[in-house]
Amino acid sequence: MPELPEVEVIARGLDAWLPGQTIRAVDVLWPRSVATPTPTCFAGQLAGRRIGPVGRRGKFVHIRIDDGAHLFAHLRMTGTLCRAPAEEPLTPYVRVLFHLAGPCDLRFADTRKFGRLYLVDDPMLVVGDLGPEPLGEDFTAEWLIGALGSRRTRLKPLLLNQRFIAGLGNIYVDEALYLAGLHPLRPADSLEPEDGRRLHAAIQEVLRDAIARRGTTLRSYRDAEGDRGENQGFLRAYGRTGLPCRRCGRPIERIIVGQRSTHFCPACQPDLSRPLGSRRP
Repeated sequence: MPELPEVEVIARGLDAWLPGQTIRAVDVLWPRSVATPTPTCFAGQLAGRRIGPVGRRGKFVHIRIDDGAHLFAHLRMTGTLCRAPAEEPLTPYVRVLFHLAGPCDLRFADTRKFGRLYLVDDPMLVVGDLGPEPLGEDFTAEWLIGALGSRRTRLKPLLLNQRFIAGLGNIYVDEALYLAGLHPLRPADSLEPEDGRRLHAAIQEVLRDAIARRGTTLRSYRDAEGDRGENQGFLRAYGRTGLPCRRCGRPIERIIVGQRSTHFCPACQPDLSRPLGSRRP
């Protein structure tokens, strides 16, 4: 967290005002927030530069710089990028402060200090290993069916793998599997083509809906203006342990898969990998 929808909302918010702004100076208040280059080089290379378009790749905010450089921000669990009036006092969690020529600053805040910033000439150094964008043209149902059929991995960890599909995280994998009626432990290569088509449609639906609702705020997520998302009130599976399934009324269950909390309905998402006689009704 944040995942693709939250990062997309932040990127769109930044793109509405940040392009054309000049960076006067950069204060790196927590050096480890800068992954590359060194914090001193990071600040020096950005000073005096003009900011270009802002976009997203996977879970990375992508900010283009006028000298051809690329600034990436991976927000991890608690990172935020937001606009603030230059005279507004800093919170204790601001890790990198971008002083802009206008009346507002850009602030990278991160409560738990896991987020990272990257300044590179070649974007492939940061995002070159990422899989296809689940809302992009290359992410077709046919591609997904073929990719699933070549892997024996269970669905939940496979969908979390950023080299397989970029941008999905714990929340939206649980939501997509619920919507598609697929158990998180089901082997990927056991899916029929119709299963793959349902999963493809479910992934795109949950992502588009979350973007339209400006993301999911469970704890710290805020958009580029500091506002909360609204999607948390519409979650079907994630975080609803013990609550009735919105389809059948059976309680949502929680298990741990690959050290990640995983939420599903045992009735609507049957575990087809278990012998028929061992499944609960």
